[in-house]
Amino acid sequence: MIWLGAIFAFYWFEPNRNPRAGRWDSPLIHDLGSFTDVWARWDSVFFVRIAEHGYDRASAAFYPLYPGLVAALGRVFFGHYVLAGIVISLAACLGAFALLYLLAEERLVPDGAWRTVLYLAIFPTALFLQAVYSESLYLLLVLAAFVTAERGRFALAGVLSGLAILTRVTGVALLPALAVLAWRSRNRGRALAELALALPIVAVYPLLLWQQVDDPWAFWNAQDEWHRHLSRAGPFGGIWAALAHWTPSHAEFQHAITVNAESLVALAIFIPLTVVAWRRFGAPYGLFAALSLAIPLSYPSSRWPLLSLPRFGLVVFPFFLALAVIGRRPRVHTAILVCSSLFLGIAVAQWALWQWVA
Repeated sequence: MIWLGAIFAFYWFEPNRNPRAGRWDSPLIHDLGSFTDVWARWDSVFFVRIAEHGYDRASAAFYPLYPGLVAALGRVFFGHYVLAGIVISLAACLGAFALLYLLAEERLVPDGAWRTVLYLAIFPTALFLQAVYSESLYLLLVLAAFVTAERGRFALAGVLSGLAILTRVTGVALLPALAVLAWRSRNRGRALAELALALPIVAVYPLLLWQQVDDPWAFWNAQDEWHRHLSRAGPFGGIWAALAHWTPSHAEFQHAITVNAESLVALAIFIPLTVVAWRRFGAPYGLFAALSLAIPLSYPSSRWPLLSLPRFGLVVFPFFLALAVIGRRPRVHTAILVCSSLFLGIAVAQWALWQWVA
């Protein structure tokens, strides 16, 4: 239904397409026509470029596992890299839904597990789960790491954590969270050592950048391309910058206010969900949610302090476990469904027309 909605919006609202879309609509993301191309926008250009041509300094902010898989499957598909990206995202999304249901069922019984997956599927930024973006793959690996760690298979959890970090930098939030589970195990020394298998896997990325752009730290320096800088105040720096980001001198003032307000609303929702997740499901879940928020908040964008925060929240699965707890009451459940579906529909139309969605 989301796919059909995007196609409908693309054709119905074509005259309202972003007039500057031509600046971002690269030939790289044109594949089999609008049926596939509608799922390649914005950062998809970087993923496809990496898959086809490898890294340069500007693209070093995008970690290698997802574009690497797109590169492999795209060659199997005779150069249809956009199609390959969609297939990988949808397959990973299916796997993530299955693992999330499994994990939630153990804590919330089948009815709560169904709500958990449903709330994820209709979250306002859920469109990224089928786009040429790394969200689905990252979510799958994070869930798999938690599931295996809770079953005492810390070596596999360490490997999966390393792969998650090779997908998105926020995967480092897994290590402290899973270390709590390892510490509680009978043989904590061995469990922690097995979890550390993530580290040599993560080292693959600097070595790859060293080979391709002659700079193993290019992934760190690439943050400058997105106007992100480490705040001395940590996560409080991003929050303060967002609260102060209302000055009329900012370009495109009204649009800036809207984007800023959207991110602040997301933050106001995510913080209480983190508290609920910690109290209801324990320290590993709460710690993962808290660190997943703290990392982007500590690197605010000078242009949009909380840039992409609603999308970042999509892959923090404890949020949806917490929502399922809150949604036990029928009226609250209905409110979540109505609000999420409404804003998902708006986001899909924006996405199809090259309006910024994050």
